[in-house]
Amino acid sequence: MQFPESWLREFCNPPLSSAELAETLTMGGFEVEDSKPAAPPFSHIVVGEIVQAEQHPNADRLRVCQVDVGQGALLNIVCGAPNARVGIKVPTALVGAELPPGEDGRPFSIKLGKLRGVESQGMLCSARELQLSEDHGGLLELAADAPVGADVREVLRLDDVLLTLKLTPNLAHGLSVFGIARELAALTGAPLRAPALAPVAPAVGDTLAVKVEAPELCGRFSGRIVRAVNTKAQTPAWMVDRLARCGQRSVTALVDISNYVMFEYGQPTHIFDLDKIHGGLTVRWGRPGEQLKLLNGNTVTVDAKVGVIADEREVESLAGIMGGDATAVSDDTQNIYVEAAFWWPEAIQGRSRRFNFSTDAGHRFERGVDPSRTVEMIERITQLILEICGGQCGPIDDQILQLPDAKPVTLRVARAARVIGMPLTQAQCADTLRRLGFAFQEGEGTLVVTPPPHRFDLTLEEDLIEEVARLIGYNNLPTTAPLAPITARVRTEAQRSRFAVRHRIAALGYQETINFSFVEVDWERDLAGNADPIKLLNPIASQMSVMRSSLIGSLLQVLKFNLDRKAPRARVFELGRVFLRDASVATTDTTVKGIHQPMRVAGLAWGDAEASRWDGKPHRADFFDVKGDVEALLAPRVATFERVEHPALHPGRAARVVLDGKAVGVVGELHPRWRQQWDFAHAPVVFELDLDAITVRPVPVAQAVPKHQPVERDIAVVVGESVSHDTLLDAVRAAPTQGLLRDATLFDIYRPQAGASAGGLAAGEKSMAVRLGFHADNATLTDEQVDPAVRAIVDQLANTLGARLRGG
Repeated sequence: MQFPESWLREFCNPPLSSAELAETLTMGGFEVEDSKPAAPPFSHIVVGEIVQAEQHPNADRLRVCQVDVGQGALLNIVCGAPNARVGIKVPTALVGAELPPGEDGRPFSIKLGKLRGVESQGMLCSARELQLSEDHGGLLELAADAPVGADVREVLRLDDVLLTLKLTPNLAHGLSVFGIARELAALTGAPLRAPALAPVAPAVGDTLAVKVEAPELCGRFSGRIVRAVNTKAQTPAWMVDRLARCGQRSVTALVDISNYVMFEYGQPTHIFDLDKIHGGLTVRWGRPGEQLKLLNGNTVTVDAKVGVIADEREVESLAGIMGGDATAVSDDTQNIYVEAAFWWPEAIQGRSRRFNFSTDAGHRFERGVDPSRTVEMIERITQLILEICGGQCGPIDDQILQLPDAKPVTLRVARAARVIGMPLTQAQCADTLRRLGFAFQEGEGTLVVTPPPHRFDLTLEEDLIEEVARLIGYNNLPTTAPLAPITARVRTEAQRSRFAVRHRIAALGYQETINFSFVEVDWERDLAGNADPIKLLNPIASQMSVMRSSLIGSLLQVLKFNLDRKAPRARVFELGRVFLRDASVATTDTTVKGIHQPMRVAGLAWGDAEASRWDGKPHRADFFDVKGDVEALLAPRVATFERVEHPALHPGRAARVVLDGKAVGVVGELHPRWRQQWDFAHAPVVFELDLDAITVRPVPVAQAVPKHQPVERDIAVVVGESVSHDTLLDAVRAAPTQGLLRDATLFDIYRPQAGASAGGLAAGEKSMAVRLGFHADNATLTDEQVDPAVRAIVDQLANTLGARLRGG
């Protein structure tokens, strides 16, 4: 929120400089994001009155003006502005004056010169030349009562400072100049000047029938009729100036008055053209299908969750957000209806976003507006209307239906001292609350506070502790060293951190990505087989409506993004949380009932396995490349891989990753259906693992280097086509070899080609060749020791798999 410092000081004027005032507000919780002068520097520019203006003898578009600047003699100034005429007062730059710096950053100096043969002793200025606005259509016309010869900076109060506050959502009471002044008075002890808003005596007895059907939407509704107003009246310059310094441009007198009161006291109001209202007004929830053309030109469709103000024919306004075009005031308006209401914040929150726009009124109402001052605001706005536009007002119709219940909040002095970290007395706490204008009752070590109607943020004891801390001053809090011992949380050698896991994957050639935890519902259905994902109540975007139960979709989106930008290859990974339904999970400090939130790590490889090869031959990353990366990531733990059916993966090129008999993840190619749907030239290979399985790392145990050479034997056995690699090697290792077998490796599979000799193999059979490694710790093995072990392995294969030696 932006406003001029001079306006603030009209309500509260502490003996502080501009910089000190900004610092005080910031340390009091109202962060001053920016502080800048109302106008750039310039000098020797005074108020001048044009007393004579004649046509330039040598130029059709120039006039020769005689200007009185209070120095006795008139100045002869040549001017080309279309509004240069006798009787107006304008900014006059004297010879030697410096105008604000231009685009080159250097000030523009005014010198004595000639224009088309006529001497010019200065310059008459527009608002743009003084960098007060972008208006360059003519001279800046000053008020008729501006003293001739006075410094323009003083007349226009250009040495004022514009303050821009960055307010958090809980500081709704700071969304007005008076609200900030009230806080400044509490912070500094300077008196708060709260002008008495005297009632305006009604001159007519007219009222408008208003019916409030939804007290949960509107808790209080106040309004009055004002007749015979002059809507063409000019907004006073002082009001235009203040609105401009609040970042609000002048529109019409009535609109400006409404905006002025909103900035002044924080109460949005709305002015209807009374003659365009059909019958009375009804405050209610919208009805499905109803439409309204707004003041901004948009036409919106409302429903039962949007509050409206309607007459007997149609909807006329979006409650607390924006008025409708049908009842907008215009130059032809003669009679108006002024409305000020209290709209419940919950009934306004999120409604503007539904229609893709925001308003100053909605911004305030959805945070909370003081419900006790609607009548006072009607009186204030009526006073300004009669003063500027004239007219006759009727009595105020004030309906109070349902106001917020101010629930008392108890402040314990001892707890406040513990939380703030400094000694506190009950007198200090009471003085703080008194400065804030809070009503409270004192007990033994406690203060029971009844929040005032303008404070919607006081619901907990911690809220009151915050008030005490900020009024004492955060910069006045003592610096206290921590008393508790600091103990480093050192992981055991058998664990590695997430940071180490990230570095390990990066060392394998992957780049980390960070994605949202909420994804498209189609991803969950197609890629995770999740028909009942956890839905978001208020998603940030319609396509990001559910929480993810797998990281694969996020990585595919990253790949798609890179391929659309002509990336030749991609190897990416993500370490993040997934969200699964689990009725056994209870609510704790770190968990939510019914939702399991494990950490997982997933990776994706697409394109060439290496960025470039020395021989120039590309090698596309395949299942075995990524499987090798998974093995390297899990090392020194050794995983086994089992065939798996996964909704995201190719049915014949996917495996379950198993560690110590427990499945910890999957690895495989993307399913052809999804490859086609995502428009990938070829299938990426992905993996997804439980993070806990990776962070566990057994400590290596030292072993003596073998002193004797191993003995190797190769056997080829004929087995059925259904026998897999793991099945064969498990049977080999299960054979009774008295501990001599140390290694077994499959090195060949033979199947006869069609039309070739079967080589002793029947239909449905294949030959699998295994290299066996035998070793003993105390001596070199002999054939007499190795041969029985080989026979034991062959017998084991025959008994368990029906295998036979090839050629035997």
